[in-house]
Amino acid sequence: MALAIVRLGSPRLPDEGLRIGTVRRPPRGVPKSEFASQDWYDVWFPNLAPSSETMKLGQAAETPAQWAAFCKQYRAEMASPCARHDLALLAALSHTSNLSVGCYCEQAERCHRTLLKELLIHYGARLR
Repeated sequence: MALAIVRLGSPRLPDEGLRIGTVRRPPRGVPKSEFASQDWYDVWFPNLAPSSETMKLGQAAETPAQWAAFCKQYRAEMASPCARHDLALLAALSHTSNLSVGCYCEQAERCHRTLLKELLIHYGARLR
């Protein structure tokens, strides 16, 4: 069993399991009834998405220093007790179930899902 980090809306991996959307907002223009069938996500879990303010930092980042400021702010948000419990839960589930987490960003290296992957590894997640 394992956890995959994916781009939401991309074709599902074989045996991917439950797809969890760690995004602030649902996909625009897609009826809720079609989120899963269009490979967006099965469950919406915005708890692990950057806050709106932090997301704006990441989207506006053009320099390495600006990206580092986004990373620092997102990691600080994920250090809250609730976020730590959520991360620990997903890490534990990865030992007994196939599941995936993701967001919409095209470039993973400029996206919170890369940081989320690091955090999940820290909490002991089994990754694909």
